[in-house]
Amino acid sequence: MGPAAVVVLIILCAAAAAEARVPAGHLATRRRDSVPAGVGACALAVAPFGYPCEEHTVTTVDGYILSLQRIPRGRRASGGGAGQPVLLQHGVLTDGMTWLLSSPEESLAYILADSGFDVWVVNNRGTRWSSRHVSLDSYSRRYWDWSWDDLVVNDMPSLVDYVCSHTGQKPHFLGHSMGTLVALAAFSEGRTVDKLKSAALLTPVAYLSHMTTPLGILLAKAFVGELITILGVAEFNPVTPAVASLFKELCRHPGTNCYDLLRDFTGENYCLNSSAVDVFLQYEPQPTSTKTMVHLAQTFRDGVLSKYDYMWPGVNVEKYGQPDPPAYNMSNIPAAFPLFLSYGGRDELADPGDVGRLLGDLRGHDPDRLTVQYLEQFAHADFVIGTCAKDYVYNHVVSFFNRFN
Repeated sequence: MGPAAVVVLIILCAAAAAEARVPAGHLATRRRDSVPAGVGACALAVAPFGYPCEEHTVTTVDGYILSLQRIPRGRRASGGGAGQPVLLQHGVLTDGMTWLLSSPEESLAYILADSGFDVWVVNNRGTRWSSRHVSLDSYSRRYWDWSWDDLVVNDMPSLVDYVCSHTGQKPHFLGHSMGTLVALAAFSEGRTVDKLKSAALLTPVAYLSHMTTPLGILLAKAFVGELITILGVAEFNPVTPAVASLFKELCRHPGTNCYDLLRDFTGENYCLNSSAVDVFLQYEPQPTSTKTMVHLAQTFRDGVLSKYDYMWPGVNVEKYGQPDPPAYNMSNIPAAFPLFLSYGGRDELADPGDVGRLLGDLRGHDPDRLTVQYLEQFAHADFVIGTCAKDYVYNHVVSFFNRFN
């Protein structure tokens, strides 16, 4: 265990001890949530702009109850049937609100709806509106016992099946960051690919070995996730005392000042303004499981994309039938499946070097079914809350979807 890991362990022990002194009745106050109880994303964000909106829920095979918001048509569209469905999948530590926070002229969900699409917005398990389970309490450790592997195996298939059955059509898929990772892993195993028309992947993540964000590297190298797990912190919520204390201490590390956390995590974004960031931070970050953060750290440290590593060969054998976790093979993605990939030259999470490695895996893909867009000036957050994302990215996404309708 290196010096950084020792520091983290000391911090977390102190934080855990402090947390143990918090009365159980105060647990709910530790969640950052500016949304009144009982108010969903439709009422909060969509309806005020004049769009029709429906709240839906999907229950996964392992019992997680996921929230979906549906915008069946644009605000100026006449009544009647909805258009071609599109499923929007957010990244880690955020939720579906990331697609709904800006004006109708800047938010992808509204742009798609106004372009004639039937938009379905996903909220991952554990986030604000997807924190229920058929039998588990969201404050229990068992509730948080999952990694992004479980999103690949359980959540994405359940969501795609629901939209297919509800609309009678195959949807397009669009993901950002970890939303692309889940999709790529699913496609590589043949999951959902036959039930989708196409997929647009913004800042695609399949590898993280070239990641250059200082705070992300420090977290991964310190084996932070494993240490938090040992201490019994199953929910990774950036605003709880244990995790907040961890970030505070890591931000004192040489080369990391965390004056701008969004910048320190994502890179120097091109078209973010302060008002967009302020609105974003009113609703994000959202919790995820500590195992998911561990899994992402493993992807960085090991240089391969594989299933969750339980660290003990015997446990891996029990789970997978082999001492090392199986790898996801991106070259297994069907060559005829339409893909749109858009990535940025300033992105310090989905680094161009790692995207290049993914493109190498896809070199056998049908060239008529693979569209690649490189934006030298863009970083990670530009693709979801950038004020110029419509002109640079979203208009191309709409054209791509229309091509394969």
